[in-house]
Amino acid sequence: MVIKVFLASSSGSTAIKKKQQDVVAFLEALKVDYTPLDIACNEDNRMWMRQNVPEDKKPANGIPLPPQIFNEESYCGDYDTFFNAKEDNLVYTFLGLPPPPGSKEAEQADKDNIVENGTHAEENLDDTIVPVEDRNGDSNKEVKQATDENEEGEGDEEEKEGAAKEETADDEGETVGDEAPTEKEEEAAVEETDEVTEDTEGQAEEEEEQEEEDLQSEEEEELRQLEEQDEQGRAVVSGGGRGRRRRRRRVGRNTGGRG
Repeated sequence: MVIKVFLASSSGSTAIKKKQQDVVAFLEALKVDYTPLDIACNEDNRMWMRQNVPEDKKPANGIPLPPQIFNEESYCGDYDTFFNAKEDNLVYTFLGLPPPPGSKEAEQADKDNIVENGTHAEENLDDTIVPVEDRNGDSNKEVKQATDENEEGEGDEEEKEGAAKEETADDEGETVGDEAPTEKEEEAAVEETDEVTEDTEGQAEEEEEQEEEDLQSEEEEELRQLEEQDEQGRAVVSGGGRGRRRRRRRVGRNTGGRG
C-alpha cells in the first residue's frame, strides 16, 4: 500500500506551505513510506486529486486544496482530519495502516482487542450452556414429572379455596345489602331532620323577639324613672325660690317699721 500526498510546490499561500510541511515532517518522523505528488507542475495529478476527493469533503467552491492524502485509491483526508488523527494518536488508522508494535496506537488496539475478545468469550459461554435435562438425563425427567404432579395438586387446592372465598364474599354481600337502609328510610330521616331544624329556628326567633320586648320594657322603665327625678328636682327648685321671696318681704317690713 502506497500513501500518496498531493502537494503544491509553487504555492503562494504561506498557510498551505506550512500545512504541507507539517504532514511531510510527521510522516517522515513515523518512518511511513509515502509518495509526494505535485499538482502545480503536473496537470494529471491535479485533475486526479480533484476527481477522487469525495464531494462531501470538498469545500464550498468545489476545489480541494493541498495537502490531500490517499492510500492508493482510497481517500484518507485533508490536513484538518490528519491533524485531528495526530492529536488522538490515530494516524495509522487514518492512513489505513497497521500500527507498529510498541506504539501508543498499537497498545490502544491491543486493549480494544482484549475487550472484544472478552465480549466474544462471554457470548460463546452463553451459547454453549447445556440444558439441565441434557446433563442429568432421565433422572431429571422423573424429578420434573413429580414436580409437575405436585403443582397440579396444589392448583386444584387453590381452585377450591378460590371457590370457597367467592361463596363467602357473596354471603357477605347479601348481608350488607340487607343491612343497608332503603331509599325511603333515608328520605324519611332527611325529612325529620329538616323538621327538627325548622322547629329549632322557630324557637330561636321567638327567643330573640322576647329579648327585644324585654329590652324595650327596661328602656321605658329607665326613661320613666328619669322623668320622675327631673320633676322632683324642679319642684325643689320652685319651693326654694318662694321661701327666699317670703324672707325678703319680712326683712323689708322689719326695716320700715324701725325707721
